[in-house]
Amino acid sequence: MNEKLGFRLSNPETLSKPNGYSHVAEVTSGKIVYIAGQVALDREGRLAGGGDFQSQVRQVFENLSEAVKSAGGSFSDVIKFNIYCVDRVDRSQLPVVRQVRDQYVNTNAPPVSTLVFVRDLVSPDWLIEIEAVAVVKS
Repeated sequence: MNEKLGFRLSNPETLSKPNGYSHVAEVTSGKIVYIAGQVALDREGRLAGGGDFQSQVRQVFENLSEAVKSAGGSFSDVIKFNIYCVDRVDRSQLPVVRQVRDQYVNTNAPPVSTLVFVRDLVSPDWLIEIEAVAVVKS
């Protein structure tokens, strides 16, 4: 699927069925775009949402959207997320990440994803950081 876009997302039958992500992203053509970890800073460098996890997640995805657009792509071109969440975020809030993410990605072929909990990010005010990889048609 999505091979016309320069990549193919798949789930080999020999692996467990993933829940909300794909196991494999294969680049078939196009330019690869690496997007640095985005945090909940708005355009002026102010923290969006303060300590509100959902507000921070929304700002992060808006930042990712702007970053991929700047490279000539859109969220449909994103093939990989690395998500870093600070361990003081209650795990019961994790569905918020998927709820917000699903407003941006193709949920029928979601990007390859990794989510890890970390002790801290650079700023103690940041609750989440997400980096992405996209394949943009040349």
